[in-house]
Amino acid sequence: MTTLTDFAHWIRAAVGGLTLGLLAACSSQPNAPQPAPLGPDPALLGVRQVWSAQVGAVNFPMTLAVNGNTVFVGDDAGNLSARDASSGAALWQTAVGAPIGAGVGSDGRLTSVVTRGNDLVTLAGGQELWRTRLPAQVLTAPLVAGARVFVLAGDRSVTAFDGQTGRKLWSDLHPGDALVLRQSGVLTAVNNTLVVGLAGRLVGLDPGNGQTLWAVTLASPRGTNDVERMVDLVSGLGRNGSVVCARAFQAAVGCVDAAQGSALWRQAATGVAGLHSDDEKVFGVESDGRVMAWKMSDGQVAWTSDALRYRQLSTPLVLGRSVVLGDEFGQLHFLSRRDGAVLKRLTTDGSAVAAAPVVAGNTLVVVTRKGGMFGFQPE
Repeated sequence: MTTLTDFAHWIRAAVGGLTLGLLAACSSQPNAPQPAPLGPDPALLGVRQVWSAQVGAVNFPMTLAVNGNTVFVGDDAGNLSARDASSGAALWQTAVGAPIGAGVGSDGRLTSVVTRGNDLVTLAGGQELWRTRLPAQVLTAPLVAGARVFVLAGDRSVTAFDGQTGRKLWSDLHPGDALVLRQSGVLTAVNNTLVVGLAGRLVGLDPGNGQTLWAVTLASPRGTNDVERMVDLVSGLGRNGSVVCARAFQAAVGCVDAAQGSALWRQAATGVAGLHSDDEKVFGVESDGRVMAWKMSDGQVAWTSDALRYRQLSTPLVLGRSVVLGDEFGQLHFLSRRDGAVLKRLTTDGSAVAAAPVVAGNTLVVVTRKGGMFGFQPE
């Protein structure tokens, strides 16, 4: 889970990805609001922990990659592994030789991460194929698709590499404001379009040559200085067919038709974590921990829940009839997709959930900041 502490870090969008500095986190303030008290677990869902494993600590913008029944995970020390989601057993594990700064991306055959020294490392079956030094810091997990590896860097460049050889195929720079958010951004494939978050815009690129096909603005810079004017899209997307819904940090949520390159709706919103969706609703969390559901069709609010306020929640995951969120205390909360009612609560190791929960096969997989990895299945 990306916490408010993580959101308070910024990097200058320069070729070297220079660190600008730190801002005080809201959660560290002495008068910060206290998390909402939790009542008894209503236990309205039958879910149980079926395995646990230990990886290293995770203190970077982690994205878990999933392919079929396999989950790919990295840690601070540079260890990378593929895990069987049914048992947690390691299918392979290796060390990339440096702390990981962004990852993981995988199509099941090729797996890529970026180190904090800006090396893009690509492996096959746990064996390194190639690595190359990038000119700017990367915080977004590489996208591995179509036998290529795509990278979104902190200088707002997008680069494509041949997945087998590491040969650079194309690179395109999209200059913007002086600062970008030190948080994983938007980089995904929608049919035959590479969809990227660049500043406050969702942009469709031709994956073959990087040509811009369309661009839709979800949020515009505001304020009088670089920090106030900073606007970026954050990782975690809602999707229904060609419709993609994204969040602009502390500014807005909105949906775009990626087939047409047209905006469908936009709503002001103050959240800092990404979104998830089903075919009717888009789910997200506001900065104060209110869980929100917007109608996919027009962006109108379907429901809100105050049950988890000020608990520094993760990007949500739609799972069955529930929306799953992790918090800073390592707890998992299951809310009803229909109305936001609390259905179930589970615990992990007491440290914050480090990445958006994922589903692989029939297993819910969660990783914490301490490196605890947990698998849950329906009873």
